[in-house]
Amino acid sequence: MNAGVDYLQFADFIRAAAYRAGQMLNIHNIALDVGVSDDTAKRWLGMMEQSDIIFYLRPFSNNLLKQTVKAPKMYFFDTGLVAYLTKYSSPEILMNGAINGAILENYVVSEIMKSYSNRGLEAIFHYYRDKDSKEIDLVMESDGKLHPIEIKKTASPSPELTNAFKVLDKAELERGTGAVICMKQELSAIDRNTLIIPTWAL
Repeated sequence: MNAGVDYLQFADFIRAAAYRAGQMLNIHNIALDVGVSDDTAKRWLGMMEQSDIIFYLRPFSNNLLKQTVKAPKMYFFDTGLVAYLTKYSSPEILMNGAINGAILENYVVSEIMKSYSNRGLEAIFHYYRDKDSKEIDLVMESDGKLHPIEIKKTASPSPELTNAFKVLDKAELERGTGAVICMKQELSAIDRNTLIIPTWAL
């Protein structure tokens, strides 16, 4: 196989990965889309990770939370690159696109990750999902506490969005202040333990 074909396949591979930004990683499905082996897909993902194109969130788990999933979630550091690769030509079209929720999650997680990196801080980040479909988009560990974050494309977040936060009460570390990051324009709160943070504030 000549270098030109390899390059085209790799470009298609990056695009296939972009369509799965903010989602649980399934290497076989990405490989299948492009027509390469799983081993090649693993190698190319490794190249993308080493080049700081992508990063992963590992699932949060401990001895008291045994029913969590095992696969990491994949994110791109540059959400603009994701929008370009998935062929969304304007913010308006992107807002109504099929993967807008995943792209919003990618943006929020990557911006928080970069803010830690830019300040030279260690980012101890996970996500939570168990076999009962309880999910927390981002779990940030800081100063011995777990801070749950839900990311939603809504301007009117409801208290029900934070129901899954309670699973962290079974963890070995204390649950700290959580947040819903969403499209609401003002900083506010759901209750004394859960902030509502506008995406523009990141």
